[in-house]
Amino acid sequence: MPTMPVGLVPQATDDAADLVVRNAKVHTGDRGRPRAGAIAVRDGVITVVGDDHDVAPHVGAATRVVDALGRRVVPGLNDAHLHVIRGGLNYVLELRWDGVPTLREGLRMLREQAARTPKGQWVRVVGGWSAEQFAERRLPTVAELNAAAPDTPVFVLHLYQSAVLNRAALKAAGYGRDTPDPRGGQIVRGRDGEPTGMLLAAPSALVLYSTLAKAPVLADADRKTSTRHFLRELNRFGLTSAIDAAGGFQSFPENYATVVELAEAGQLSLRIAYHLFPQTAGQELADLTRWTESARPGDGDAWLRLNGAGENLTWAAADFENFAQPRPELASGYETEFEKAVRLLLEHGWGFRLHATYDETIRRDLAVFEKLAAEGLFPGGNRWLFDHAETVSPASLDRIAALGGAVSVQNRLSFQGEAFLRRYGPGAAADAPPVRAMLERGLTVAAGTDATRVSTYNPWVALHWLVSGRNVAGLPLRPPANRVDRTTALEMFTRAGAALTGEEEVKGVLRPGCYADLAVLSEDYFTVPEPDIPHIESLLTITGGRIVYATAEYEGLDEELPPVSPGWSPVAHYGGYQASRPGAAGARQAQLLGEAVTASEEHRAWRVTRGLVADAPDISSDPCFVL
Repeated sequence: MPTMPVGLVPQATDDAADLVVRNAKVHTGDRGRPRAGAIAVRDGVITVVGDDHDVAPHVGAATRVVDALGRRVVPGLNDAHLHVIRGGLNYVLELRWDGVPTLREGLRMLREQAARTPKGQWVRVVGGWSAEQFAERRLPTVAELNAAAPDTPVFVLHLYQSAVLNRAALKAAGYGRDTPDPRGGQIVRGRDGEPTGMLLAAPSALVLYSTLAKAPVLADADRKTSTRHFLRELNRFGLTSAIDAAGGFQSFPENYATVVELAEAGQLSLRIAYHLFPQTAGQELADLTRWTESARPGDGDAWLRLNGAGENLTWAAADFENFAQPRPELASGYETEFEKAVRLLLEHGWGFRLHATYDETIRRDLAVFEKLAAEGLFPGGNRWLFDHAETVSPASLDRIAALGGAVSVQNRLSFQGEAFLRRYGPGAAADAPPVRAMLERGLTVAAGTDATRVSTYNPWVALHWLVSGRNVAGLPLRPPANRVDRTTALEMFTRAGAALTGEEEVKGVLRPGCYADLAVLSEDYFTVPEPDIPHIESLLTITGGRIVYATAEYEGLDEELPPVSPGWSPVAHYGGYQASRPGAAGARQAQLLGEAVTASEEHRAWRVTRGLVADAPDISSDPCFVL
């Protein structure tokens, strides 16, 4: 049994550990002691980092001893840009195509889910996938959605670019011949003027998200269950912390109530530092003023804490990340209101984060900051950062460094890389974003996923992107000169995220006095073949000394969750991320070959029905069948 102490005999001690993890290959992230074999934990904090003989005196009669069986242990991962609050409120309603290798498989799942979805509810596929990951290399068609679900509304979101709706979803959303196109979006129409089922972001994704907002939502009790299961899903990949980037359709305080109630009940399994995002254009300053007068960043505790404003401060200053469309030209003069918002935050001790995809946006924002720097407001000790920054220039990076800023990068080009490549060319794609240039300037560069509506929440897909420079289809986008080694990538998902929340002294490394946040991995991240990095999962995740996720030999050691509710939820039947286990390369290959054979047979049947080939192959001339 992996929880039985081998060679560690309980001793009478006044400072017995609550938990000991032994027989491990520990990567501590602590430059003073980078490697260890065992860790002891008491009251949610690490007390000893060493080897088995170092933790032995701290084993008491009630100490739980976990044998890592020689596996790799790393600090708990911290996603520095994750829409975890919004994702949790909707998780059990969503059919996840994260990790699904073929569109054929995705459509099978959708067809089955439509059959069990009750009248009035929608089937929604919202983020975590891209046409680039499918063997077919394409989106589902409207006809395929209509065939899979003739009566149940189906909404399939594809990146920030488009959505596909079946006939029933168009009706449920109220879209018809006379529905006007929203600003920045397009409802694609056929020859008869009726909507076809395709929605395009042109370039704003508002048409996509506002359509999704028409779907039914969960009751309060189910929101709690949904959030707990989503956090458990994140724990599955070794995540123990996340910085919530807020976002559209995430209003404060109502949409934050669920995580607040879970925190009060001690039921969070992931530490969350959250941001506040003004939702209504024209009302941003009023919202920010109200918030700064009633709270300060750092309010809360180690599990749930306010971290600042953003990722938008004013709507007019936000660019769009739809690489299928040209870069948007932001309105002239947005700086006036933007400057007021930044000044307000800095004067009240608030930090902030800013969504900025393009260098053109970053340069304009920096000009405002430099104006305020002349008054002594930058650098003023407030934590602030740019998010995304795919096309940030060297000159802008120098200006960010001079103003005391940081950067948070995400693997959006894992999913949108080919669209970016087609629009901006290989030179721009090689530097999108210029991670090495950021690090060389000494900037804090944290990493995240930007899940759940575009990228997957699986952090190992993002770590693979950082290390390999490849998208989900294996296409190399960033050359070796703009990649990082595995240790650096892991630091971007641990230490750097802790720095963005001011917790670098207690989080992101495994050393005495730090939070006992760690993961026992299914495969050794430092030695597994590079293509297998996305398939790593955690077998045992510990947050604050609590076992919050356990599987394989450790199954049953984690905390019990209530059943997924409602019972027809896609998560109840398929779970979340659909990846196969690492180390099963042969099984994965066989599965893909089987899918290819099936697809080939379906294609042959299609040709037969159209008279293009005979119904049965002629084997009379095949020497293998000639006696």
